[in-house]
Amino acid sequence: MSRIIAGIAGGARLQPVRGRNTRPTTDRVKESLFSRLEGYDVLAGARVLDLFAGSGALGLEAASRGATSADLVDRDRAALSACRTNLAVLTRAGVRAQVSVHDAAARPWLERLPEQPRWDLVFLDPPYAMGREELADLLMRVAPRLDAGGVVVVERSARDEEPVWPAGLERFSHRTYGETALWFAEPAEA
Repeated sequence: MSRIIAGIAGGARLQPVRGRNTRPTTDRVKESLFSRLEGYDVLAGARVLDLFAGSGALGLEAASRGATSADLVDRDRAALSACRTNLAVLTRAGVRAQVSVHDAAARPWLERLPEQPRWDLVFLDPPYAMGREELADLLMRVAPRLDAGGVVVVERSARDEEPVWPAGLERFSHRTYGETALWFAEPAEA
C-alpha cells in the first residue's frame, strides 16, 4: 500500500486505485522524486497540477510537503474515488492545501480552462501506452501555464524514448529507477 512519505501527513496510508487501469508510482520512486523537488526548492507554496492523478499520491504528497494548492485530474471512476478518500485522509491529518479533484480527461480539461490558473509544479504520469504525439500535445498545453521557476515531471516506462518537448519547455534532468523513468523540464529561456 502506498503512503505519504513526508510532511504534515507523513506516514498516512493511501487507498490504492482498485482495478488494473492505473499504475501507481512506487514509494521508492516517489521518495527519490520528492527529494529532488525539495532540492529544486519548488514545493513550499507551490500550485500543483497532477494530470492522470490515479490515487492522487503525487499531488497529495506535494500538499503534505507545503504546496498551497493542487488540482488532481483523472477520468477513471476508481481513481476519482481513491483521490477523494485520500484527500480526506490528508485533511484529517491537518493538511490545509486547497485540493480539487476533477473528473475529466486531461486534454479537454486543459482546453476549457481560462488563461489562469498557472502552476509551479506539474506531474504528468499518463498510461505507458500513451503515444509520444499525444504526450507532446499535453506538454504543449501545459507549457504556457508553468510559472517561471516551475518544474514539469513526466513519468514514463524506462523503455520509452524521451518526450518531445514543445517550445517553452526545456529538459534539465532525467533519472531511471528500475522500470520507471522520470523526465524533468523547466520553462525555456527566451
